[in-house]
Amino acid sequence: MPVTIRDVAREARVSVSTVSRALSAPALVRETTRQRVLDVADELGYQPNRAARSLITGRTGNLGIVVPDLQNPFYPGVLSGVQARAREVGCSVFFSDSGEDPATEEVLVRGMAGQVDGLILCAPFAADDHLAQLASVRPTVLINRVLPGVPSVLMDSSAGMADAVAHLAALGHRECAYLSGPAGAWSNHRRLRGLLPAAEEHGVAVHQLGPFDPNFAGGAGAADLALATGATAVIAFNDLMALGVLARFAELGVAVPERVSVLGFDDILYAAMCAPPLTTVALPMRAGGRAAVDLLLECLGGAGPATRTLPTTLRVRASTAPVG
Repeated sequence: MPVTIRDVAREARVSVSTVSRALSAPALVRETTRQRVLDVADELGYQPNRAARSLITGRTGNLGIVVPDLQNPFYPGVLSGVQARAREVGCSVFFSDSGEDPATEEVLVRGMAGQVDGLILCAPFAADDHLAQLASVRPTVLINRVLPGVPSVLMDSSAGMADAVAHLAALGHRECAYLSGPAGAWSNHRRLRGLLPAAEEHGVAVHQLGPFDPNFAGGAGAADLALATGATAVIAFNDLMALGVLARFAELGVAVPERVSVLGFDDILYAAMCAPPLTTVALPMRAGGRAAVDLLLECLGGAGPATRTLPTTLRVRASTAPVG
């Protein structure tokens, strides 16, 4: 016979309602109790009956996530966290790629709305007023975007950028080029919020270049401009751009890090595999996805909007070195 919610409640020594809340609204259950319920459910192989739950709760058991670009390894990292956490609480995940286009973003959100209980929008490109309209369609959580009244998960890229500048300054760099991402990208503004004050504090002159497409080709195309500034260090909006810079510098015979240090952002898988391995600011992609699901479940359970800020980590590798 299939394992039922009553079996889980009996083994976990809690009520059926507590099991239900632990699986669908974890914010309403103590962490120790929730973990005990999850452990028992996993041990017994419990699978929620979604059809029955939908009839009782009026919910689908589905969550939706829209990302700007699935070809960027950052976003599959976030999606991995979303899927893992959703699976733990018995939810399915629908996902779509907006192609960094606000109009497509809107079409996807409205198309998903009738099929999901709530939505996660990762680094959305829509303007604030338009985003507020989209967030009113279904309970919504934002990742790496802030909007009053809407729950959000932030990866602290401002602090991460400040750490990056401090690292370069400690190596003796006094001029750096920053390769900006899309002009309308909220994440780009957050990076600048960390970059400019930290550069002033450490006496580092910044050459702001761009905007550029946040991909390998964008970085490769920006490399010559960065080199022309005379800067001894280049900070790219993300790792994909930094990899493009490394490739272009290799073509030009520009030694990294002997002549120019290069620093990225995100810590995608390829950052540790390139030559030289890339110094980068690691963003908690998987943890951010998991936190977004938790916030969304809390929202569905009646909790008010909240913001969770996750720390970043500077990964120092071979692409940065003291000024020669």
